[in-house]
Order: sequence, then structure tokens, then C-alpha cells
Amino acid sequence: MAEIIATRGAALALAEEKRFIETGYEFLDEKRMLLAATLLEELAAWRAARHDYDEAMAAAVAALKAAIARHGFEALARYPAGDGQGEGMAFASRNFLGLGLLEPPDATWHPPEPRPALDASEAAESCRAAFAVLVPHALRVAARAANIRRLIAEYRATERRARALENVILPETAASLAAITESLDESDQEEALRIRNARR
Repeated sequence: MAEIIATRGAALALAEEKRFIETGYEFLDEKRMLLAATLLEELAAWRAARHDYDEAMAAAVAALKAAIARHGFEALARYPAGDGQGEGMAFASRNFLGLGLLEPPDATWHPPEPRPALDASEAAESCRAAFAVLVPHALRVAARAANIRRLIAEYRATERRARALENVILPETAASLAAITESLDESDQEEALRIRNARR
């Protein structure tokens, strides 16, 4: 910090700056706590979404095995898949402390009607339906993961700013203010001694 001339005006300005820095630190500290709480909520939601996805994936793998047993791998590979698996699943967003967080897609989404198959079977249709169910689950997991990454990045940036204020800027400002106050006090004492000596 540049050297400041010890004057009453400088002391008042520095005291005001110190109050401003303290207010900024309090705001960043509160923001840090809110970010941490929201991060924990998103992490819990991600774990729940991932659990649902893993269960849906296990069901899809079981259905795939049954369909391969019925049709064979090559025939099943030519089985028509549903069109537009992700269409109509728009992500909404919400503003949290200036940070855009994604809202997972609606769980009531249903895939479009698939094209008819020449050699249709219950096993193949169950397999196609099981993998279609994975789409909204995967998007919900992805939305939560994206929110977690954004929250972590914002938390780290806020943490750096808060630590800079707490450990660097605020102590430097307080030290400068103390030095100016001490210098002014010494000047006042010297002036008082001069006045006392002049009266004598």
C-alpha cells in the first residue's frame, strides 16, 4: 500500500475504507456460506438422480440381454430406434446469486412413438422402452453435475476474494489507519507541549 500522509482527512478516509472493506468481507462470507449450503443440496440431488439412473441402466441392460437372446446381436442392431430421443426436454434455469443453475427436465417426459419394426417382439420393444427411460435420467444427472461444477467454481472464486480481504487488504488498511492515528496522536501531544511551554 502506498505511503499516506498523516492528516485528519486521510484518517477519516481510511476509516471509511476500512468499514467498506469489512462490509464487503461480511457479504462475501455470507455468500460463501450460501454457496456451500446450495452445493450440498445439489450434491444430494445428484446422488439421488445418479441412483435412479443406475437402477434404470440395470433394467435396460437386463432388457438388452433378453432382446439379444431373442433376436441376436446383428438383427437387434438393425431394429429401428425411436426418433428424437431428447426432443421436448428443455432445460429451465434459475438465478442464484447471479449464477445460472439448471433445473432438471420434467420426469413426466415420454419418448415419441417409434417407427414400426418388421420383426417386432415384446423383448425388443421392452429393450427400446428401457433405454428411452434412460434419456431423462441422464439429463437430470447431467444438469445436477453442471450445477455442482458451477457452484464449486463460484465458491472457489468467492473464497479467494474473501481470504484476500481478510488476510491481506483488511490488515494492511488497519495497520495504515493505526499508523496514521498514532502519528496524529504524537503530533497532538507535541502541539500540546509547545502550547504549554509557550504559556510558561
